Amino acid sequence: MILLREARESDLDSLLRFAQIPGMFNLPGDRDTLRDRIRKSRASFRDGGALDSTKYTFIAEDLKSGKILATSMIAGQHGTAESPHFFFQVGNEKRFSETINTGFIHGTLTLGYDTEGPSEIGALVVDPESRNLDARIGRQISFVRFLYVAGHKNRFRPRIIAELLPPLNKRGLSPLWEAVGRRFTSMDYWEADELCTKNKDFIFDLFPSGKIYTTFLPAEARNAIGKVGKDTEPVVHMLKKIGFEYKNQVDPFDGGPHLWGEVEKLVPIRKSRILKWSDRGAGKEAHLEAGLLTKVGDASEFRAFSVEAAIDGDSISVKNHSPGEAGTIEELLAVAPGDSVLFMPYY
Repeated sequence: MILLREARESDLDSLLRFAQIPGMFNLPGDRDTLRDRIRKSRASFRDGGALDSTKYTFIAEDLKSGKILATSMIAGQHGTAESPHFFFQVGNEKRFSETINTGFIHGTLTLGYDTEGPSEIGALVVDPESRNLDARIGRQISFVRFLYVAGHKNRFRPRIIAELLPPLNKRGLSPLWEAVGRRFTSMDYWEADELCTKNKDFIFDLFPSGKIYTTFLPAEARNAIGKVGKDTEPVVHMLKKIGFEYKNQVDPFDGGPHLWGEVEKLVPIRKSRILKWSDRGAGKEAHLEAGLLTKVGDASEFRAFSVEAAIDGDSISVKNHSPGEAGTIEELLAVAPGDSVLFMPYY
């Protein structure tokens, strides 16, 4: 049985292990930084607070083994007056000369920023040994963020952004950064990325304020704009399937695409329902649906489970679930017949 829950300080070693997976850039590799992230998450779950100060970190735990299988995060707001959300707007410019009867369409990049930014999903990591399990851990740990939003819409902005990593070259470098960012900052990618967590003024000060014509960039850099690596393609497919869209905005450092979703239009959130818990099992009129389930109301800790639910009118029960060593789902969620629960279908 897989428990989806908020992160605890006891998860620190597991998160540090995830951060050290080769090619993994979603988590900081510093123990103190990760500890601070967990503490901030705990405070966010408990008290909420200003949107620009909240970050919620989720964990997928195998209750039988106690092993941490995956993690993900959602931030209340990404982009403020003190720390704007930056992006390149991808466009094109048509030019034609009647004199020589020749025309071109030039790709362009224009720096933009947002001081009242969206909520942001990110930091999704699945243990390599757990990526092909029948339980589909990646789907569970990704969708649990939308379940939490569905139950706490006042803690998030009306829009959500996902910033995705593009393919890096054979040397592990970002072709766009090498062609643009390094030339305007004299910093390497990771140095600039680290500086962004403390102060973004250098982007305003040093990046070009006008159009960048991609015609002048190396082909490797042009081809990275708005693209993702093969490992990220399933994520793009999933996000687009539930309502996220690419709006021709990319990361100004590496060119990775930004996908946008409107909270009220995202399929799982739109289809989420508050139902009454039942322990009677499925009736003749019930229909079965796969999704995530959590308790409504005050709880000492956010918890959720992936279930095959039997929904009959406004009541819900879980099909064919047997008690695990840690207890039944109703025991772990602390629900009794008639209690309100939130169910969110995957699609």
